[in-house]
Amino acid sequence: MKSDNQLNDRGHPTQLPKELIDWLARPVKRFLRIEAAVGWILLLFTIVALVLSNSPWSHIFMAIWEIPIGIHIGSLEFSRSLREWINEALMTLFFFLIALELKREMVLGELRNPRMAALPIAAALGGMLVPATIYLMLQLGQPGQNGWGTVMATDTAFVIGCLALLGSRIPQSLRIFMLSVAIVDDIGAILVVSIGYGSRIHWEILALSAIGVVIVRVMALLGIRSITLYFLIGGIIWLIIDASGVHATITGIILGLMTPTVKWITDKHLHTILDSVGVMPEANHKKNATTHRMALRTAEAAAREALSPVERLETLLHPWVGFVIMPLFAFANAGVLINITDFGNSITIAVFLGFTLGKPIGVFIFSWIAVLTGIALRPANLSWLLLLAGGFLAGIGFTMALFIANLAFSPTLINSAKLGIFSASLFSAILGISLLSLWAVFGKNKLNNSMDY
Repeated sequence: MKSDNQLNDRGHPTQLPKELIDWLARPVKRFLRIEAAVGWILLLFTIVALVLSNSPWSHIFMAIWEIPIGIHIGSLEFSRSLREWINEALMTLFFFLIALELKREMVLGELRNPRMAALPIAAALGGMLVPATIYLMLQLGQPGQNGWGTVMATDTAFVIGCLALLGSRIPQSLRIFMLSVAIVDDIGAILVVSIGYGSRIHWEILALSAIGVVIVRVMALLGIRSITLYFLIGGIIWLIIDASGVHATITGIILGLMTPTVKWITDKHLHTILDSVGVMPEANHKKNATTHRMALRTAEAAAREALSPVERLETLLHPWVGFVIMPLFAFANAGVLINITDFGNSITIAVFLGFTLGKPIGVFIFSWIAVLTGIALRPANLSWLLLLAGGFLAGIGFTMALFIANLAFSPTLINSAKLGIFSASLFSAILGISLLSLWAVFGKNKLNNSMDY
């Protein structure tokens, strides 16, 4: 039986020793690599929230999220409800992760080529403007007029989850395109939130946050690499922006885009350091033991810093955001009392049509214009039919739609908006998956030829 600890030509192990926890952690690591799993967890928490909000325990479930949590010192009070802490503080980490992904794609990934990046950017722009226009056409002058931002965003996790159902039957270019569209969409949505749904802006306080951003930049230039220290300064910036009247979640976008993509330790330097540890003498007396420990600490730091800050933070935050923060957000915000008569409400209809019509029309038309004018390049295996199916999937708004709806609608109108979000997301998912299945079954060739030109 072959040992797990493989040996080199000197008879020394080349892998870390295996402990019981490693055998338990291995399946978890594989699970975390499947980003689509987040969508299924979101779906589970959404269903549970809907069941509880329509059960005899509804009033208890709803009241839990309104419990105030904060600090009271004399006349000074800084508090939020539990739902607001989730929506404003924890979701800042979600937007920070989104900004990290965008930064990585722009510097290291598919979006390095400006004309390749122009296609999802154009699609995302159309997927925001057209739905908002349709919504305003239906709600202008009515109580729900302020909710136009609700129909602008696309839920990344659910979209990737839908694409995962089809596995390798769809090209990777569609996944990259939809991920890029969703990321740009989320960036646009948080800018809309900060500008369109913030309170009165106190510019003098906002100027203080700029000082904090400068401090972060100076820390990076000085070579400070402590993640804890950066998060501490980021928290202070969050508090300042929150006090300024701008929605504080924009802090995540700003700091995410500022995060460096350059590694401190090159691969060659890392291998040199690791090789030097491998040839060190046995730590059999005090001097050698001290030198050995110092070399190991150096190797540990080198291995850590061989990843860029963007990659390190993505690795650190992705499981927490995907499997804790987003499900918690869904659990806190997806509760809605369902009444069949509410589906005829004008707000529900406007939200539904904004997503189900506005998203595919906006994504498809703006992409077509961008390619026709030469602004953007369309990958050869990303047919127009695939792009149209992606446009329907973009109608899955959910997370960001609920986020904006909570800001845009009064308590008397929020249920109607949520019904529109849920029904549109379900319809868009079914139609998008159906189109992709049709493409996969009947012809990557025949249907492509009929839609491609």
